[in-house]
Amino acid sequence: MPTFAAQVPRCDVLVCESTYGDREHPEDAPHDALAKIITRVSQRGGAIVMPAFALGRTQLLMFYLRQLEDWDRIPTLPVYVDSPMAVSVTELYQRYKKEFDVDFQREAEKGDPLNVREFHLTRSAEESKQINRINTPCIILSASGMATGGRVLHHLARRLPDSRNAVLLGGFQAEGTRGRSLAEGAKTLRIHGEDVPVKAEIIPLHQFSGHAGRSELLRWMSGLPEAPQQTYLVHGEPKAAIALQAGLREKFKWRVEVAAYQQEVPLTPRA
Repeated sequence: MPTFAAQVPRCDVLVCESTYGDREHPEDAPHDALAKIITRVSQRGGAIVMPAFALGRTQLLMFYLRQLEDWDRIPTLPVYVDSPMAVSVTELYQRYKKEFDVDFQREAEKGDPLNVREFHLTRSAEESKQINRINTPCIILSASGMATGGRVLHHLARRLPDSRNAVLLGGFQAEGTRGRSLAEGAKTLRIHGEDVPVKAEIIPLHQFSGHAGRSELLRWMSGLPEAPQQTYLVHGEPKAAIALQAGLREKFKWRVEVAAYQQEVPLTPRA
């Protein structure tokens, strides 16, 4: 299920993300980090809310949860996938198991790799509302991944005021989003016109991000058979992009530019 970067071929112009261009991901393995958190929060009677992107991130978390249950590293808890889009995508994963990597297919031979022991896919609004009536430990996966909208807002409004609960931020949180506010220690969060107190434990889990850390980016680019004529850095906030630009110039002596919004550049293949 986890994905790995392909070997980069020779290219004249390289366009590369720079999301984590100024920092590394935590060293804790995703399984270890997730197991510790789930065990800790469930022991104190709390619920776990994971804002998760409907395509990919939700299914990755489900895959890890299933493995941790099989290895008896976490207690069996009800897991609710509360996003109509995520439910539809999950059904596609279940239908086309042979399209995925060896690890996923190996797990599929033992059963559904995404089906934890107490698994609930919720499509209707009424089913979603029922989750908020649960007062025992559970795990809620709901979109959107940066808490900018969607059903996850209802779950955050319900769970944030209780210190027993936890919110796991399983990926990059862009500036200006509610997820970023939580990651930076906001004491209240504006949801549906009200200021909701933040007393729940907030835990960024950068290990689950789909974006590579700084050293991973440098390692991937070091696999180029020869230097590109020009490299453009995109998808990064200014501090991260500028830091990666400096790193590439120092390490590889490349021509590197941080791409600007609506910038136009001529692409000329080398002779």
